[in-house]
Amino acid sequence: MTGPTPGTRPEPDAQEPVGFGPPPAPFGPDQGPRPRPRSRSAGAVAAAVAAVVTALLLIGGGAYGLTVRAGVGVPGPPAAGPSGSPSVDQGDGKGPGGTPAAYDPNAGIRPGEARVWLRDNQAEVAGSGTSQYGPWRVGATVVAAISNGLTAYAVADGQEKWKLPLQTPLCGVPPAPSATGVLVVAVKETASDTSRCTHLQQIDLTTGKAGWKVPVPRENEHDTSVEFELAISGDTVAVARPAVMSGFSVTDGRKLFGTSKTNGCYPSAFAGGSRLIGIRHCPDPNDTRASGQAMVEELDPATGSARWSHKYDPDWTVGRVLSMDPLVIAAHHKDKKTWNIKAFAADGTVRSQTNPGFGVSGRCNGFGNASGFQECYAAAADADTLYLGAGKPGTSLGIDDTNQVVAVDLNTGKERWRTAEQPKGRTMWPLAVEGGRVVVYVSPGSGGGEAGAVVSLAAADGAAQPVLQSPAAAAGAQGVFYPHGLRTAWADGRLFLLNGRVYSPEPRKASRAILSFGK
Repeated sequence: MTGPTPGTRPEPDAQEPVGFGPPPAPFGPDQGPRPRPRSRSAGAVAAAVAAVVTALLLIGGGAYGLTVRAGVGVPGPPAAGPSGSPSVDQGDGKGPGGTPAAYDPNAGIRPGEARVWLRDNQAEVAGSGTSQYGPWRVGATVVAAISNGLTAYAVADGQEKWKLPLQTPLCGVPPAPSATGVLVVAVKETASDTSRCTHLQQIDLTTGKAGWKVPVPRENEHDTSVEFELAISGDTVAVARPAVMSGFSVTDGRKLFGTSKTNGCYPSAFAGGSRLIGIRHCPDPNDTRASGQAMVEELDPATGSARWSHKYDPDWTVGRVLSMDPLVIAAHHKDKKTWNIKAFAADGTVRSQTNPGFGVSGRCNGFGNASGFQECYAAAADADTLYLGAGKPGTSLGIDDTNQVVAVDLNTGKERWRTAEQPKGRTMWPLAVEGGRVVVYVSPGSGGGEAGAVVSLAAADGAAQPVLQSPAAAAGAQGVFYPHGLRTAWADGRLFLLNGRVYSPEPRKASRAILSFGK
C-alpha cells in the first residue's frame, strides 16, 4: 500500500461537522430489516454538541443504526492545549504564507470537542525518511523515537519536555517499555548504513537519561545482523536475530541466557508484555525446498527455557500476536490464500481456531510483512472476546479498508457481532477494553470535514457511545497519519497518533509526526 508523502496531502476546508450520512446497506446477506435509529431524550440532546459521530452497528441478525453526538457523557471540559491562531488558512494545512506552524487544528472548535495538539518532525533525516517508534506514555509525557534519538512531549499540550540524541542509529526497538518505564533499544556499531547491530542501550523514559550500554555477544560464527527483534517481559529484554536468541536484564544489562542450539527449530522473533512468546521456524529435514513449519512457545523470561510449544501445520506462517493475555495469534497460508486466528489456553493448548470470513490489514495477519509481531494496532481483547478492525475480504490476504469492528468469541472461534461498514475512508481501530466497553478510534473520512473521533462499543453487543470528538479543522492533519504506518496509544482518556515514517522539514511542507487529543 502506498500513499502520498506525509505532509503533502491537501487538508479539507473547515466546515460544519456532519454525520456519516444515511446508514449503508447491511454487511452480508440476509441480515434482516434495519430498525429506526434510537432517539435520545431532550435533555441529552441539549447537552450534546453539534459535532456528529455515527456508529453503525451490525449485530446478530439485524443491522442497527445509532447516531451519537460528540461530547455526550464526556465529563468536564477538554484539557487545555496550544492556543489557536485567530486567522488561518485551512485549505492545505500549511497556513498563511505556507508556514506549517501557522496551521491550527483547533480552528472553529466547539464546546465539548477535544482540543488537539500536533507536532511536526524537526530533525534532519535521510532523504527517504526514517521510521518512527512509540508512542509510549509515561506519566505526564509521551515519548517517540526516530533513528537518531528520542523526544518526549507533554501529554497536555505537546510541548517538548526532553530530547535524547543517540551516538549511533537505532537498529531494534521493542513495542513497549518495561512496567517501570525503562526502554532498552538496539543500536549500531557505527553510523554507517551498513554497520552491524551490536549493542543494547538502556533509556529511562521518565527522565530521558541514558543508562547502561552493553555489547550483544555473538552466539556463533554466523551471528551477525543489521537489525534485532526486541521484546520486553518483566525484567528481561529478549533479542532475536537470524537463528539465535538471547536475553538480558533490563535493570543492569546482565546476560541472562543465550542459545545457538536450535533442536531443528530456529528462533526468529519475540513478543513481550505480560509473558514472553518466542516464534521459531522449523525446516523440513527431508525437503530443503519445503516451507517447513512455524512454532510458537511461551518462554521463561529469566532463563529462556520453553514452558510449552505449539507447531503449526506445514506452510503456515505466524504473522501477528494479536493479544498477549489471553494469547491470540494470527497466521496465514500464502498459497491457499487464507488466514486463521488461534486462541491459546494458559498451558498452550488450542482454545479455539477459526478461518475468518472477514479481511484485516496485513499489519494484523502478517501478510506482506514478516517482522514486528506486535505491529497490529487494530486489535483488543478481554478474557473471552477478540475485537478486530476488519472489512470485506479483498483480492489479497491484507486489505486496506478496515471500516468495521468484528467481535470473535475466543471459546468457540465464532463471530459474536460486527458493526456495519463505515463510509468510504473511515477506518475503525479497536484500542483497548475498559469497563466492559471496547474503545475504538474512528479515522477521518475521505469526504472532507469529518475529523477523527473515539467511540466505545459495548463488549456484549456492540452498542455505541461517544467518547471524544476532535474539531473539524483537525481532519486534514489526521488524514496524513496513514493506516499502513500509523502507531497508536490510548492512555487515561487520551489518544496519541504517531506517523510510522517521517521526513526532514522543508519550506512549505510539514512532516506530521505526532498528534493527540483527549481529556
